[in-house]
Order: sequence, then C-alpha cells, then structure tokens
Amino acid sequence: MQQPAIFLDRDGTVNVEVNYLHQPELVQLEATVGAAIARLNAAGWPVIVITNQSGIARGYYTSTELHAVNQRINALLKPFAARVDAWYWCPHHPDVTGPCACRKPGTALFEQAASEHCIDLRNSWMIGDKLLDVQAGLNAGCHAIMVTTGYGADQHAQAPPDVAVVPSLAAAVDVIFAAQ
Repeated sequence: MQQPAIFLDRDGTVNVEVNYLHQPELVQLEATVGAAIARLNAAGWPVIVITNQSGIARGYYTSTELHAVNQRINALLKPFAARVDAWYWCPHHPDVTGPCACRKPGTALFEQAASEHCIDLRNSWMIGDKLLDVQAGLNAGCHAIMVTTGYGADQHAQAPPDVAVVPSLAAAVDVIFAAQ
C-alpha cells in the first residue's frame, strides 16, 4: 500500500544556505526545522530529502563529504527527536556531465524514492526554497510549497499561483496539516 511522503530540499530549506556546503562543522539548521521535522515524523510522514549537489560534478567536494554533511544534519535533528528517513541527491551538472533525469526539476529521484519507499506521489508534498524545487515537485505530481528561507527570499514572487509561499518549514508543515 502506498503512502504519501514529505520531500524536502536540503540547502536553504533544511539547513542554512552555504554555497557548495561540504564541511559538517558549517552546518546550521534553519530555525524551525528540528521541531517541524519532528512533527512530521510523529504524524507518520516519511521525510525524504532530494537535493542537487553539483559540487560533486564540479570537483568541489566528494560524495564522502556529502555524506558527512548529511550525517551532521541527522545529528543536529536528533535532540528534537527528528530524523530524515532517506537522502537522494543528484551529483551532476549539465555543463560538466551533460543532462540527466535526476537533477531537479527532473523527477527521477522522486520516482526512485517512490519505488523504494512505496510512496504515493500524488498525495505527497515537496518543500523547497527555489523555483526548481517547486517545479520538480509539481513535475513529479506532488503538491508544492516554497519557503522564503535560503533562495526563497529572492524567488518567492515567481512561485506559481497554486503554490503556497511561507516563511519557514514550520509554516509549511502547518499548511500540510491543515490540508489533511
């Protein structure tokens, strides 16, 4: 039986935006993220991060460094009794590796997550701070919400009219719970 999930962008949505973040000691969660993810976990929603990580293709950092950052995020979530259930990333960049289906706004990572975790994409949500995050969620058949953290501060005015724009992940969770 399929279940809905919450898909999150990583940089600028879960953690404070740092260009090409690859040093775990620089990771800081966005202000409301720990409590917001804990609410989702407690309600039984799988929380899955889908992130573009072109720094790997560009040679700025390795997949090992990416894993270390993800582990640091999990460690910072732990005091909130919160967790990310799965991590998916695109290590490509079209200028370096050519086009791929996994780079947002593509949907290959959503499809992979749906297959591996028995996810109902039509009843799932994508939350991100960039237009490409929102578009990726919509392309995958999910509902989408844009947060004004990270790049959302500059891009929110361009969000499609049917996409909620909110100031934080906590506010996005409020929108999701109100829709249930």
